[in-house]
Amino acid sequence: MSDREAFIADRQGRWNRLDHLLKTGISGAEKWSELARLYRSVAADLSRARSLDLPPDIVRFLEQLSANAHNQLYGSQRSGGGRSILHAVMVDFPVELRRQWRFFLLASLLFYGPFAIGALGALVDPGFATSVLPEATLQHMEQMYGGDTVSRKAGEDAMMAGFYVMNNVGIALRCFATGAFLGLGSVYTLVYNGLVMGVIEGYLWSVGAGWNLLDFTAGHTAWELTGVVVAGTAGLKLGWSIVVTNGRTRAGSLKAAGPSLFRLVIGATALLFGAAAIEAFWSASPVPLVGKLIFGAVQVFLVGAWLSLGGIRMDDE
Repeated sequence: MSDREAFIADRQGRWNRLDHLLKTGISGAEKWSELARLYRSVAADLSRARSLDLPPDIVRFLEQLSANAHNQLYGSQRSGGGRSILHAVMVDFPVELRRQWRFFLLASLLFYGPFAIGALGALVDPGFATSVLPEATLQHMEQMYGGDTVSRKAGEDAMMAGFYVMNNVGIALRCFATGAFLGLGSVYTLVYNGLVMGVIEGYLWSVGAGWNLLDFTAGHTAWELTGVVVAGTAGLKLGWSIVVTNGRTRAGSLKAAGPSLFRLVIGATALLFGAAAIEAFWSASPVPLVGKLIFGAVQVFLVGAWLSLGGIRMDDE
């Protein structure tokens, strides 16, 4: 076999793979990474083909293939970055969450189990609430939700949006980042925040402020609590990749888990930004309680549909 024939035979597979990717469309971080890798290889092949004086049809094919890959890769970065982020949020994230359903289920149990215990305990026995939270904190919460409505002065919505973003993302960041402690940090953060939120819920219902709390929280709860649990899911996945390396070094295991963690974190961020926006611009509005409850039910449906159906056609890829 001549050098020319060997050159074509050795590289034909990746040329065909790149051509297939460009014709069938690219979705997901792995395929974009593969596109970039194949583009660099084919560009090098084109330079080599010219130096070997390969037949014009081969050179033209490689020129066209390289040009198409270049336009797809760098054109999307210039004008489609927003679309790529939207795709990552709306498609890649829910697909990844379903792939990591075991971690999601565990995170849900670690959060909602203590939440239920805290809510029931505080509802039945106010002394239970004071064993978890300082009495001053509980009194402050009672004052906040003890009036007729939770309201704000005009012009405060934008300021509160920033506050809620920082608060929500702060909780989520702790749920994720503490997973670096072999996952135990995420376990603690999920359990603690679930217990505290449950205690506040139960205590406010026990003092007659439960409907006011529901009036304020119904709209954003689906987004906020799901965002916290997803962040905890990412933390548990992070800890697992450190403990169970499947023969890799810990650094190699973390690198392999990186795309999965990125998709989970970007999804948690989107959920918490959505919660902050609703909390700032809707939750304290003068809409009657029945309207708040209907809106909240719609949010539960939207979040559930997004997580269960988003990118469903990619599940088998």
